[in-house]
Amino acid sequence: MEKRQPDNTKTFQGTVVSDKMDKTVTVRVNRLVSHSMFEKQVQHRSKFMAHDEKNAAKLGDRVLIAETRPMSRQKRWRVVKVIRKAVGA
Repeated sequence: MEKRQPDNTKTFQGTVVSDKMDKTVTVRVNRLVSHSMFEKQVQHRSKFMAHDEKNAAKLGDRVLIAETRPMSRQKRWRVVKVIRKAVGA
């Protein structure tokens, strides 16, 4: 049975850019933000450390991450599910 997320939990979709740590992946999230003066779409990137209990996510995978309690100094996110596996994996 899958755990349900509270409605106020932040979630992001991102790409795994590093899976070298045990039970931890680094996820890059791209966001489109409208520039305040020029009203042009600008791409912002953020990198998050996410807890991956089963080591299921691999390099290049598309994952869904959710905010959670602090797991360590830098980990405040966890991998909810792997949306799409990387091509050629």
